[in-house]
Amino acid sequence: MTEASIIGIHRHRIATDGEGVTTLVGFWGCPLRCKYCLNPQSWQTKDSQSKSITPELLFNNVSIDQLYFLATGGGITFGGGEPLLHPDFINEFRDLCGDDWNITIETSLNVPLENLQKVYQSINNYIVDIKDTNDEIYKKYTGESNSQALENLSWLIQEVGQECILVRTPLIPKYNTPEDVEKSVKLLQEKGLTRFNRFTYITSGLDKKMNYYQEKARND
Repeated sequence: MTEASIIGIHRHRIATDGEGVTTLVGFWGCPLRCKYCLNPQSWQTKDSQSKSITPELLFNNVSIDQLYFLATGGGITFGGGEPLLHPDFINEFRDLCGDDWNITIETSLNVPLENLQKVYQSINNYIVDIKDTNDEIYKKYTGESNSQALENLSWLIQEVGQECILVRTPLIPKYNTPEDVEKSVKLLQEKGLTRFNRFTYITSGLDKKMNYYQEKARND
């Protein structure tokens, strides 16, 4: 059975990571190096806090909340890091929990298309953190191009429709402007998307944390 390293498991989340009551499971590993990453520890390949888990063990741990999931239309949200780096794990977990739980992923979509193609039928809802559709802004903020993410998004819209896709279009201090956000929203609307989460990144207090994990990542 597949194993994956996780950051942690957070129960009883409401209206933050999908519909109903959810449990957030954070994976280790991410292709991006966002300047204001909330979980920079996910960049590490090895850490004393990481723990490997199988889909079966995860299911056994989180099924304690099955009544909440069924009563509220909730379930499991896979975040990270980047959950689409672990498609086999998610597929095996879906086989265990069946169709009664909603599975949501929080993703940048900046992964090979085959990862998405392998797992999309196991997923009910997508929260896509698009950052910015301007490639120069995106690259300055994440260290990578957004071309793969936007291509994957177009593919996903065609396969599953826009109803189950929520796109985060943040205002990122020092990196984009309200006008940039509106340009991103307009371009995404042209793709057929209608659900957006506009907000401003809260960056105070993150500098020390980011410096620590950036240094660790360089030394890995």
